Amino acid sequence: MFRLNSKANLVLLIPLTLIVGSFASANTGTDMWYQGLIKSDLNPPGYVFGIVWPILYLLMGITAWRTFEIIKNLFYVQLFLNAIWSWLFFSFHLPLISLIDIWLLIYININIVYKVLKMDKLAGLLYVPYILWLLFASYLNLFIVINN
Repeated sequence: MFRLNSKANLVLLIPLTLIVGSFASANTGTDMWYQGLIKSDLNPPGYVFGIVWPILYLLMGITAWRTFEIIKNLFYVQLFLNAIWSWLFFSFHLPLISLIDIWLLIYININIVYKVLKMDKLAGLLYVPYILWLLFASYLNLFIVINN
């Protein structure tokens, strides 16, 4: 039976979130709206996202597994916000709303790292690349909001 307070459900929820979020951004190469946007010179090619996100989800999963009881509520909220970012941005063409979403993600995940570092330094350090990527993604999103 599926229960949100079960640590074992992370094995299902984390990959499911990655897949749900990926569906919204799968066609960026042919999406006329996205192709027409003015993007930062730092915007990486699409394949980079396909490499980075699975690694980040693996690191998130390890951290969540090791510290589940401490972060489970915040972690579920951030998983949801992470999954809907792609839909807000790529499917619904709402870059400003997606920027707000990513800023909430950054705030929540900084709180997660703060809590995790108190109990498990390795788990906290494994989570830092995710926050760094969110900061970079926030810059890319903000650039699009300002320049389009």
